[in-house]
Amino acid sequence: MANILGIQILGILFGFFMMYYTFLQYKRKEFTIKEYSFWFVFWAVFTIVTLFPQILDPLLKTFSIARTLDFFIITGFLFLIFVSFYTYTMVRKNQRKIEEIVRKAALKRK
Repeated sequence: MANILGIQILGILFGFFMMYYTFLQYKRKEFTIKEYSFWFVFWAVFTIVTLFPQILDPLLKTFSIARTLDFFIITGFLFLIFVSFYTYTMVRKNQRKIEEIVRKAALKRK
């Protein structure tokens, strides 16, 4: 193992913290076993990739990305765009359901 950079130490600590937090959410029954398993594996892979970023070299060469950090930045932006769009669609769906419920309640009162 070569030099570990400060940002790698921060990433490893963050990964371990998130694995612990995921475990707490599972113990509080806020996550199902499937959700817990998914997020625990996600954070474990995140920690491993943080510790050994050279694992991603074949992927970076495939997409002609010069640095690993560039890959993470691009992936992060794509993820945020996806999450924003998904959240927007869920909010719109809930708005329509609430409108329907309010409409039915108003008609019943009349």
